[in-house]
Amino acid sequence: MRLPKVVDDLILSFERLPGVGRKTAQRLAFYLLRVPQRDLDVFSGSLKDLKEKTRLCEICHNVSEKDVCSVCDDDSRDHSCICVVEGFQDVLAFEKSGGYRGVYHVLHGSISPLNNVGPEELYIDDLIKRIDSDVVSEVVFATNTSLEGEATAMYISDRMRQMSSSNEKLGSVKITRIGRGLPTGVELEYADDDTLNRAFIGRTAM
Repeated sequence: MRLPKVVDDLILSFERLPGVGRKTAQRLAFYLLRVPQRDLDVFSGSLKDLKEKTRLCEICHNVSEKDVCSVCDDDSRDHSCICVVEGFQDVLAFEKSGGYRGVYHVLHGSISPLNNVGPEELYIDDLIKRIDSDVVSEVVFATNTSLEGEATAMYISDRMRQMSSSNEKLGSVKITRIGRGLPTGVELEYADDDTLNRAFIGRTAM
C-alpha cells in the first residue's frame, strides 16, 4: 500500500527528529490524522511560532522571547557567577532544581571532532568576551559528564588560563566544575533535583 504523499512527507519529517524511528514516526502521523482540525491548527501554529517568536538571548544565548532572557534581566541573580552549560534543557534542569541563583552561558553543544563540531561552532568566544567585560568572580562548568562534555570544559578552562597571563581579569576568575554527584555519561536533563543540587554544591576547582 502506498501512502498519500502528504502523509509520507510528514512521516519523513518526524523521522528527522532525534530518537524517532520509522514506526514511531508513523504512529505520530496516523495519530494526527485522527485529531480534530482545530487541534491541528493549534499544533501547526505553535510550530510556526517556535522560530518566529523566539530568539537567543544576546548575553547568554539561552532561548528567550526578548533580546535579553528573564535570567540575565533579573537583578536578584548573582551575575558574578556564570554557569556554563551545553544546551537550553540544561538551564531548565538547574532552574527546576532551584539550587542555583547565578546566571548562565549556553554553548549550544560540545566539542566533538567525530561530528565535525569544533570550538568555533560553539559560543566560546562570546563567553571569553563576557568574562572579560563583566564583573565575574567564578565560572562553573556544568557541561555533561560525557567525553565530549569533559573535553569542552577542559578546552575552555585551559584557554582561560593561557589568556590569564596577559589578562589580569581572567586570571582572577575562579574556575570550577560541578561535583561528581552526577554519574559519568548522564545527560543533565535526566538528573533529579537532589542530584543536581548536590553536584552543584560539591563543585571543585579545575
